[in-house]
Amino acid sequence: MNILISPNAFKGTMSARESGEIIQAFIRKKFTQVNTEVLPIADGGDGTCELLAEILGLEKKCVRVLDPFGRPIPCSYGWDRDAKKAYIDVSAASGIANLGTETLMPFVASSFGTGLLIRDAVDLGAEEIVLGLGGSATVDLGIGILAALGVVFFDENGSELVPFAPDYLSKISHVQKSTHIPKVRFSCLCDVKNTFFGDRGAIPVFGPQKGILPNQFKIYEAICETVIRKLFLRQKRTFEDRSGFGAAGGIALGLSAFFETEIKFGSAYFFDQVDLEKKVRWADLVITGEGKYDSQSSEGKACYELLLLAHKHAKKILLITSGKEKGTEQFDQTITLPDLDFSQKNYKANSVRNLLDLLESEFSPKI
Repeated sequence: MNILISPNAFKGTMSARESGEIIQAFIRKKFTQVNTEVLPIADGGDGTCELLAEILGLEKKCVRVLDPFGRPIPCSYGWDRDAKKAYIDVSAASGIANLGTETLMPFVASSFGTGLLIRDAVDLGAEEIVLGLGGSATVDLGIGILAALGVVFFDENGSELVPFAPDYLSKISHVQKSTHIPKVRFSCLCDVKNTFFGDRGAIPVFGPQKGILPNQFKIYEAICETVIRKLFLRQKRTFEDRSGFGAAGGIALGLSAFFETEIKFGSAYFFDQVDLEKKVRWADLVITGEGKYDSQSSEGKACYELLLLAHKHAKKILLITSGKEKGTEQFDQTITLPDLDFSQKNYKANSVRNLLDLLESEFSPKI
């Protein structure tokens, strides 16, 4: 019997690779006759490009840049020298996880550090940037990235604005494109289909996660609308809101004003890059999982897309997740993890213990 183990990350506790190897070790020990293979999956969320670079065996480039508040931080990205392509996660430099328990400051947080990573790749000769949009701490329309790549922003007095300055977006009065702006194209990977504006837009849906209060929604949206108008007017382009522009605080939106930018939904891109369908055909059983499978999962998240792929080839699929949300009944079996108390220092160890205990009591290769 062949079992493919392809979990997504269990956010906050285990990476996709870690959980996959834990499951594999359990199966190898208890079911010695079973063949297993671990192929972690991602969908554009936090760490997607890092995982892709690892699986594809790309060169790892380490760079010291700036975090969302402008402080030095060591980062890395994947570099495909032959294809002249860099794989960069927004979360590496500009991720909300970098802030820990600090007070969120959405009117200060900038994607400038991600722009520095991109600039480093461009200096190596990159012609394409694969940009994973998950896990960002910013709602800055990618203005920070643009500033790092040669777009200059001025206030009403003609003074150049400095990234990480408070209320940066609201101070933008003029936009100037440097003659040294690189010729590079972007493939932006995301795991959500939200537009930037609207009831399901970036600010009302994702803004609170990044510190924007409900009573600030209309103000922040008006500021963004003004900046977007200036960006597209500068390039003599017409702005049209698109599915995916709501991801990562509008980064793909801002990039699209100045660069060739394509939004790709991360699951399909990831699956194609690692040839996941071939592995599914090999398997008799597929095991997947994520921190919490919920109503958003069916909008392109990795576990749901893997469910469709498994059913396409008439393969059984097991889901490991917490909670009992709608949609889990579509899997052939669901193993439900107990909720964790994240205030406890040993919550990560508890998550591993919970996983192993449930595998021991509920898993069988034949479902």
